[in-house]
Amino acid sequence: MDFTNPTSITFIIYILAMLAIGFAAWRFTNNLSDYILGGRSLGAFVTAMSAGASDMSGWLLMGLPGALYFSGVSESWIAIGLTLGAWFNWHLVAGRLRVYTELTNNALTLPDYFTHRFEDTSKLLRIISAIVILVFFTIYCASGMVAGARLFQETFGMSYNVSLWAGAAATIIYVFIGGFLAVSWTDTVQATLMIFALLLAPVMVIMHVGGFSEAITVIQNINPKYTDLFSGTSLIGIISLLAWGLGYMGQPHILARFMAAENFATIKNARRIGMTWMILCLLGAISVGFFGIAYFAMHPDQAGAVTANKETVFISLSQILFNPWIAGILLSAILAAVMSTLSCQLLVCSSALTEDFYKPFFRPNASQTELVWFGRMMVLVVAVIAISIAANPTSSVLSLVSNAWAGFGAAFGPVVLLSLIWPKMNRNGALAGMFVGALTVLVWGEFKWFGLYELVPGFFFGCAAVWLGSQFGAPASEKMKAAFSNMRAQTS
Repeated sequence: MDFTNPTSITFIIYILAMLAIGFAAWRFTNNLSDYILGGRSLGAFVTAMSAGASDMSGWLLMGLPGALYFSGVSESWIAIGLTLGAWFNWHLVAGRLRVYTELTNNALTLPDYFTHRFEDTSKLLRIISAIVILVFFTIYCASGMVAGARLFQETFGMSYNVSLWAGAAATIIYVFIGGFLAVSWTDTVQATLMIFALLLAPVMVIMHVGGFSEAITVIQNINPKYTDLFSGTSLIGIISLLAWGLGYMGQPHILARFMAAENFATIKNARRIGMTWMILCLLGAISVGFFGIAYFAMHPDQAGAVTANKETVFISLSQILFNPWIAGILLSAILAAVMSTLSCQLLVCSSALTEDFYKPFFRPNASQTELVWFGRMMVLVVAVIAISIAANPTSSVLSLVSNAWAGFGAAFGPVVLLSLIWPKMNRNGALAGMFVGALTVLVWGEFKWFGLYELVPGFFFGCAAVWLGSQFGAPASEKMKAAFSNMRAQTS
């Protein structure tokens, strides 16, 4: 275990900086709104960078470059789908959700918004949506902790169990202390680190292989299919990869960033910043994997780690092409990606337990101080459960993560989208859409019909269920219609 090499020192400095931000955010956290949504005070830059960092986990620096390194540019379809989905999410959902959550009893969480938007006195919407969030995000958190543990293992040479606790502790502490503001501020730093790494690394790779044209020539000589966007694909395969973008409208940790923006006007600038950041990061990740093909073809003696695990292509190139101090900064970007997503998921789980269970069902008259401290305790509870799942990195439970994006996208996406554009939607429609969307993902994912990604039928069947369910039960009340008209007036 060596804590004196430049990479280790860089990691330690980075972690200490994140903890310092957490303590700074403590001073601004006075009530539950501060702890859950930062008092709705985020400016455009922090809103954009936090939304981006919370979205892009270690997949951006490991999974995506690895896929490009293995198969070539045909793996870029998922990046195209995510870009389109994020753009529509910013345009159709972000501003309207920011305004509407404030109009619906100042809702602080997604289940809280559903409850007040549809005047659900039965609290079924609150309970069901909160349970979905808790189950899937706890598994998501466990997956993030596994990724962090493996990174700590490689950096410090620790055992897996020690690495698991060390990696998790770094994130848990600043979420526990500073809540949403700490998460958002650290996300901003982490997003900056990620884009720095993803812009610098491919430039260095291209320079070391003799330039862009030389790299393309080398790659085409290895296998012309590597430069063919349609190689090895099918129409259903392309649709499935593009459809990942549909999931954005149902991801609670991303939607929370929109809800926390300072005002509606903030969203427009945040959209420009966020989309620019996302496009540049995705292009950087694609370039690292793609041009890594040329580099390791020209230097086969250095390809051992990548041959064993293609997802280490960014790590290997960083260690080979940069001096240890710069490599440490670049590798910290992977930790940043993992920590930014994990911290958001921990906070969303804590928010659901506090705002959607503890406060409405057990302590409706609880003080703000009590609620904040209960929220902090729930961060620890969820973290311990996630760590217990992550203790076995081969656990079958962790395989559910691959369905969680589709599950959130299909269960919440249609409900969120239609709640913002259709004034006649009612509580029965919301319940039907949530149930049908989630059930479709579970069933379709089990049988893999036609090879189509389960989010596609899940999302569209969910939309159909919202429309059909809204034909039954009490229609939207005059109060609901007035709130909807007010939202449209403020966002038009």
